[in-house]
Amino acid sequence: MATIEECLGALDRLAENLTGAGGELRAAAAPDRSLSCHVTDLDVTFVGHLRDGHLKEVWSVEGVPERRAEIALEMTGDDLVALVDGRLNFARAWASGRIRLKAGLRDVLRLRSIL
Repeated sequence: MATIEECLGALDRLAENLTGAGGELRAAAAPDRSLSCHVTDLDVTFVGHLRDGHLKEVWSVEGVPERRAEIALEMTGDDLVALVDGRLNFARAWASGRIRLKAGLRDVLRLRSIL
């Protein structure tokens, strides 16, 4: 089971990937959206903003926040780390229910190209 520190590290790597991205990937990450990732096995949610192609202002809260983010993900810590490291295919994990996603259709398509 991934630790909180490993999950934060995965989110940092995601932010680095977005920062260094170019072309279509950068365009997909461009909108200003609130983003949350609830790590089910740790019962902690990481909350931040996807803005200008960067993941910014990331913090954690215990449980699930009362206010839902515009893009809300839910998965285990191991799946978060595997997803960011490229060992877990986002589309397959989402289709199988390993990753839950609540977002508008346009955001789903953008997120799919980012991950």
